[in-house]
Amino acid sequence: MNPSDPPPPPGADALADRTGYDEAFLGPVVPLPLPARASVRTVVLPYTHFTVVFRPDRRLAAATAVCVEGRELHEDVPRDDVWEFDPRLPEEEQAGEEVYRNNSLEHGHLVRRLDPVWGPPAVAVRANGDTYRFTNAAPRGDGFNTGKQLWQGLEHHLLDHAAADERRLAVLTGPVLQDSDPPYRGIQVPMRFWKVAAFLRDGVLTAAAFVLDQSPDLGRDAERALAGATSGAPPPLGPFRTYQVPVADVAEITELELGPLPDVDVMPATRAPEERWRRLESYGDILLHP
Repeated sequence: MNPSDPPPPPGADALADRTGYDEAFLGPVVPLPLPARASVRTVVLPYTHFTVVFRPDRRLAAATAVCVEGRELHEDVPRDDVWEFDPRLPEEEQAGEEVYRNNSLEHGHLVRRLDPVWGPPAVAVRANGDTYRFTNAAPRGDGFNTGKQLWQGLEHHLLDHAAADERRLAVLTGPVLQDSDPPYRGIQVPMRFWKVAAFLRDGVLTAAAFVLDQSPDLGRDAERALAGATSGAPPPLGPFRTYQVPVADVAEITELELGPLPDVDVMPATRAPEERWRRLESYGDILLHP
């Protein structure tokens, strides 16, 4: 290190042994999702069984990628619920507890807490703790409804039905970061989240994509409603609506490179416009075959 360089943040080596997401976990390569535009600055942060692609300009992740080994999940590992900064980044570049304090927002796990919690017990416990980094959180409304329940259980449903033989998934998740997202306490609150799950069916790579929408009722004056965030109140988030969508649409709205996944989608983008985004009311509504 050059003597003129600033010292690394205290504790910056605490996560130095994390190896992160394995692009070859399924056999066929599922690459880490990265911005399609070189001008978008991101920092790649490996954790236990997952990686966060972080955008310091938004103080939130652009994408995450996790390896899920369904045969070894430790569902009995207790919740932590203590969120911490990642010491490898300046705290001012992360959306910390001040975003979530004394309001109706919750820390929305991007990598679902249980997804990387597999392997030997000590590794599973470490992975559980790694999910409680602010880099792996984005603000969501705290209301609970069917759309949110569907979103939280998608991985388990796909493990049980789409990947019954292999019991493995590669799951890519993140917020849809748009310039129009309403400002609040130094960040912009995402209105939508995306998820792409990749798995093997009969040895062939397959993918399914989903979007969770928490925007307010667009039948009202959305601009006026969201303007409340500038006065110190969080944006008035609407009920959670979960959709199955073409993988190509996720690549378009996020401007992320998703490798081979748009070409192995169970819901091809050639569907009729009125069916292109399929609203999910139950797991039975999910399409798992083209």
